Amino acid sequence: MPTNAPHVLLLEDDPAIARTICYALEREGISVTHSLLIADARQQWDSRSFDVLLMDVGLPDGNGLDWCRELRSAGSVAPVLVLSARGEEMDKVLGLELGADDYLTKPFSPRELLARTRALLRRSRQFQPVAQTQPAAALQIDEQGQRALIHARALDLTRREYQLLQCLMHSAGRILSREHLLEQIWGLDSESTDRTVDTHIKTLRAKLREHLPDREIITTHRGLGYSLSLSLPG
Repeated sequence: MPTNAPHVLLLEDDPAIARTICYALEREGISVTHSLLIADARQQWDSRSFDVLLMDVGLPDGNGLDWCRELRSAGSVAPVLVLSARGEEMDKVLGLELGADDYLTKPFSPRELLARTRALLRRSRQFQPVAQTQPAAALQIDEQGQRALIHARALDLTRREYQLLQCLMHSAGRILSREHLLEQIWGLDSESTDRTVDTHIKTLRAKLREHLPDREIITTHRGLGYSLSLSLPG
């Protein structure tokens, strides 16, 4: 496997399902580390970098969603795809509310799993920093710490606000449509709407304004979307 291959952590206690997933992903050039238990997955997660987390829910040593919630509380923004036999609407809603980015009900086809994983990988790679060190800029993204800073002061952002800011910074100066932001951050299958983007932009602007009261760095382009300017006062 190439050293720059995407790396996925798979948390699945059914060996047969795990073998199918590993085979489907690895034949497409995606590196997979497999864990049977949450305890082992925690160790793997803390010891190396992963692009996407695929996790079962019912595991011998706990509930995968509990760990997902812990990861989000700790500030992790890595995409999470839940794999579960529980296919009721409320199960899916709960999974998404606890921090999952996507939810796939068992049994599923390897093709669908691969398509959803690829979509999450695109989002994960989209959020790689293009300017982690900007000594002359007031606004910076600390990718390792998964936080945003203005004049070296950390902003108190939610996960979605952080992802929005990072996505806008990645394409600084370009207009990004609401549809593009929805796809990149909430996913193609999300039931969120343009209004969701507008609401998060509003709260993000308010937090940026607390540190830069004299400068509006996110511009609304009526009928088109949003753009961000990095031409900030140092």
